[in-house]
Amino acid sequence: MNENERNEHYKVMTETPVPRLIGRLAVPTIISMLVSSIYNTADTFFVSQLGTSAAGAVGIVFSIMAIIQAIGFTIGMGAGNILSRQLGARKDEEATVTASSGFFLAVVLSLLLSIFGIAFQPQLMRLLGATETILPYAEAYATYIFIGCPVMCCSFVMNNYLRAEGKAFYGMVGITIGGLLNIVLDPIFIFTFGFGTAGAAMATALSQLISFIILLSFFIMGKSSVRISIRKISFSPVSYLRIIYIGLPTLARQGLASIATVALNVAAAAFGDAAVAAMSISGRITMFAFSAMLGFGQGYQPVASFNYGAKKYSRVREATRFTAITGTIIMLFMSLLCFVFAGVIIASFRGDDAQVMEMGIKALRFQMLLMPFTGLVTATNMGLQSTGRAAPATVLSMARQGIFFIPLILILPGLMGMDGVIAAQPLSDALSFVLAVFLFHSFMKDLMAKEKVS
Repeated sequence: MNENERNEHYKVMTETPVPRLIGRLAVPTIISMLVSSIYNTADTFFVSQLGTSAAGAVGIVFSIMAIIQAIGFTIGMGAGNILSRQLGARKDEEATVTASSGFFLAVVLSLLLSIFGIAFQPQLMRLLGATETILPYAEAYATYIFIGCPVMCCSFVMNNYLRAEGKAFYGMVGITIGGLLNIVLDPIFIFTFGFGTAGAAMATALSQLISFIILLSFFIMGKSSVRISIRKISFSPVSYLRIIYIGLPTLARQGLASIATVALNVAAAAFGDAAVAAMSISGRITMFAFSAMLGFGQGYQPVASFNYGAKKYSRVREATRFTAITGTIIMLFMSLLCFVFAGVIIASFRGDDAQVMEMGIKALRFQMLLMPFTGLVTATNMGLQSTGRAAPATVLSMARQGIFFIPLILILPGLMGMDGVIAAQPLSDALSFVLAVFLFHSFMKDLMAKEKVS
């Protein structure tokens, strides 16, 4: 970007009316998140046609994909929030160093995960909750996910960079093309070529490679405000610690999501393969609904971080309030939709298995009852993270899938049976909402104080 383009971009980020700006940035991020969720759900849908055990395998390997996403989003969000504030403060060269350092940190960490995963795959699948009947399907699926791990991880990083600097449209292009390709390749690889569950993973890995190439091209062609260059890598440990520190809320959220998935699979496995499949399917649908809120929140984040760096605190406060209210409305709509059509949705996956149908419908509807609470929780969490308040943001991130969920999933099944497995996440959402109310009030009060001083 030349100087005129940089100045124009700065003006857009700091002067455009907040609702319009968030809306403009949120549309491509919502599309990106929904497409990502759709092709994850497509894997579950097509693999489910192979049987209940195969459907359960997708739920087992989903925790591995959550770890990959955790690495990519932790670095992408951490470095992205830093570089966004640096761009807001007009420190463009520092932003390039941050972007380059984060990218190559992701390369190293994802390669280590690939090597570890392939070396200890059978033991890892059992640890993640695979039963003996699910294990062969899980191993076949996991192999290609581990092979594609570095590409997937770095795609998450670059996508977050583009969002952070207010160029979410480019990220949407890369993610959407890869996602649509995944949906097309799934049935071809699974059924036409006869690769089974491995075919779903092959389709995912290949699609992610295409997304990676597209996203990288935007940085190479100068469409981004920052560059990714090996010559710009920082050799200061403090730089990497800062990236990880700011990314801690995301690490807590994504990492604990993976642990929570393992705990959920282990708890459900006690009630048979049908229980694992039911929770896997309802979990994917819930994630699809929640992805709309995540996408809207990711449209809000660059507005918050950029304007915070530019010391325009009133705009940050307005953006946070707007995101919390609009996000709640979005989640209320998604919840009603999923609640009303729960039977049709679950039947499209495993309509011929009465047990999966019964447990899946109950799990999905119970989850939807409290899903609207996630609007305020997400806005508060992303606002705290975007403005460098990593400690409270990390605590709130840990709440939903860790502090509240893990004790509930360990205790409730023993007291309530399968109903306890189903109830754990919704109850965790309710408790997280209570915590978010207090943090939201404190955050808004602090922004108001800064506004008066500036």
